Amino acid sequence: MNQEAILTKRESEIAELIAWGATKKDVANRLFISERTVENTARSIYEKTGVTKSNELSAWWFCTRFHISFDLSPLKRSLTALILLVILIPREFMSDEDTYRTFRSKKIECRARGTRRRGSDDNVFDFDL
Repeated sequence: MNQEAILTKRESEIAELIAWGATKKDVANRLFISERTVENTARSIYEKTGVTKSNELSAWWFCTRFHISFDLSPLKRSLTALILLVILIPREFMSDEDTYRTFRSKKIECRARGTRRRGSDDNVFDFDL
């Protein structure tokens, strides 16, 4: 990975969205550009940074954004990942958006029992819920 890669403003926007897990289609819709443009820009980002997968791009982006050394020992990397998770996970559950469902809703089933009223109008039903 190239730590000193310099990205343009548009490349930085696309790299950030991909690092946060957005698909290329999501990036295109959010930035009002075509998917083909996102693919070409992502290819350019991959070449500049020296990564081959979006997971590697995500790691590169977080390391450069939060000034994390690329040469950390496995223990330090694990601790840093744990700290980032502790910081980011509550934010995901406390967001106001309905993008993630944190619990299952129970189905409430209502059954109507119809009883026919006797009288002049045979088409009227009383429903007990």
